[in-house]
Amino acid sequence: MDKDPLLSDDELMENGIEALNQVLGATNALRFLSLISHDKTDYVELSRSLYMNQSAEDIFARVKSSWRGNPSQD
Repeated sequence: MDKDPLLSDDELMENGIEALNQVLGATNALRFLSLISHDKTDYVELSRSLYMNQSAEDIFARVKSSWRGNPSQD
């Protein structure tokens, strides 16, 4: 699997907000951003537990499937 190109901070923010808007809609995207900016959750630890024992390829395949509107059955 090829690595994604490293985006500038501005590109990353723009792409991230665009992705949130597409998936959540504008209102829920703003709510999400507000929640994570005020939340004290350790997202590194949360992501470790969510993706434990999964390869990057497995995670990518699941995200790609969901992005197309075909969520996999767990």
